[in-house]
Amino acid sequence: EPNSALDPISEATVYKQVFDAVKEDQTLILITHRLGAIRHVDRIIVMDHGRIIEDGSHDNLMEQKGKYFEMYNAQAKWYEV
Repeated sequence: EPNSALDPISEATVYKQVFDAVKEDQTLILITHRLGAIRHVDRIIVMDHGRIIEDGSHDNLMEQKGKYFEMYNAQAKWYEV
């Protein structure tokens, strides 16, 4: 990922600038492994081995308790003290 060398504050700034630049009638396709960065997007598509396995909002996918839920919680544990 192009932002892998950024510290968390710089990365958040970059994502905010990208999201702010997208207008209401535009579509942004963002490919990332950093799930915290996409928590507030309208639609998340989860792929595994080239196939779509889940599709929905963050809240919807968390309720399903599928692969997205598993991956999101695994990443969230990185930040636990």
